[in-house]
Amino acid sequence: MILPLLETPSGGEPTILFVRNDRFAIGQSLLELPAGTREVGEAPEVTAGRELVEEAGYQAATLELLTRFYTTPGMTDELMWAYLARGLTQVGQQLEEDESLTVEPVAATAAMRMIETGELKDAKSILVLLLARSRGML
Repeated sequence: MILPLLETPSGGEPTILFVRNDRFAIGQSLLELPAGTREVGEAPEVTAGRELVEEAGYQAATLELLTRFYTTPGMTDELMWAYLARGLTQVGQQLEEDESLTVEPVAATAAMRMIETGELKDAKSILVLLLARSRGML
């Protein structure tokens, strides 16, 4: 998964690029950080760069590993990598045929409020945002 930061030249508050994703399992549309599945033999950072372009339509100058975590170790062995993406250049979404995602930029302070109010419900996104904030990245 990727935490894409659009930074201002003046060093002001960054904007986080979220995607709105229809999650059929819960019957809701969720605001999430971009994420995706690794191809066989693909390095996690390559996946992060590819998924950022596909889902959000941005290419990153740098990708920094934030953490790795098991999503639900009681049910699966899925290991997720989370990257901070900076130096973003808009290149246009390259969605797969079965994807319908809308990019929604959100100011960092507003994203933190969305966690506190429960508006942001995606656990992996919440985890990565709180980790980035604790490290002074937001």
